[in-house]
Amino acid sequence: MSHPPCPNCQSEYVYPDQNHLVCPECAYEWNPVEELENRFTVKDANGTLLEEGDKVTLAKDLKVKGSSLVLKIGTKAVVRRIVEGKDHQLDCKVDGAGEMMVTAMFVKKA
Repeated sequence: MSHPPCPNCQSEYVYPDQNHLVCPECAYEWNPVEELENRFTVKDANGTLLEEGDKVTLAKDLKVKGSSLVLKIGTKAVVRRIVEGKDHQLDCKVDGAGEMMVTAMFVKKA
């Protein structure tokens, strides 16, 4: 049976101790059930839950800060990472523009 990596140091050498998991490298202990319940979630413009690896399309034209580039509605992107932030929640690879952070309320799940 495999266990998830340590959320503190990403070590793969995790072992169970009753209903907790323990990391021997950084001594971090956590309950995996609580970890899943406290997980940060992000929803798109339609209220659909987004996850890492999802394919999305832009729901409106977006100006890129510090550039004259405008990303048009319908531009496709892949969600690389979901980060907890007040401005931008999605770290995406956008077709024709490369890697950039996008606000979740401006995309729709494809």
